[in-house]
Amino acid sequence: MTYDEILLDSEERMEKAIAKLKGDLAGIRTGRANPGLVDSLRVDAYGSPTPLKQLGSVSAPEQQQIVIRPFDPSILKDIEKAIIASDLGLAPNNDGKVIRLNIPALSGDVRKKMVARTKELAEEAKVAIRNVRRDGNKHADAGEKDKLFSEDECKKLKDEVQELTKKYENQASDLAKAKEDEVMDA
Repeated sequence: MTYDEILLDSEERMEKAIAKLKGDLAGIRTGRANPGLVDSLRVDAYGSPTPLKQLGSVSAPEQQQIVIRPFDPSILKDIEKAIIASDLGLAPNNDGKVIRLNIPALSGDVRKKMVARTKELAEEAKVAIRNVRRDGNKHADAGEKDKLFSEDECKKLKDEVQELTKKYENQASDLAKAKEDEVMDA
């Protein structure tokens, strides 16, 4: 791999780790209704597990309620089953047209668990970012060994990969901190 390819590959993979963290954090419950809570939910509809957002519109018209309006009302029962089977801990209310999910306020213990889960997710993202750094450094060493670039270029490349690592680790920490604050303040 060339110098630029190694940097670009490292940055793209670190960006993906951050994107995954953002998606995971969206699924963590706060005291407020957030359509992101049910984004990862898969519903057994039409014979295969399908993401909920492909089956209907999800909105949060009130601070404590999520409304799911399926495009096809015949799958209301399937959506209801998926919500009950999930680990969200929410009871769906089905009125024949839409499903309403009332979001209860979080207790102190639940808030602490959510903060702990947030920290776990952030740490997983940081580990993924560090693994990308390790791979980038391996490619740099291989490039130097194969005489694609000099020892100085190899060192410079490793420094640039380290800068990327710091940048994305800080992003992961900032995202986690913001989510923790949201969970504790909600």
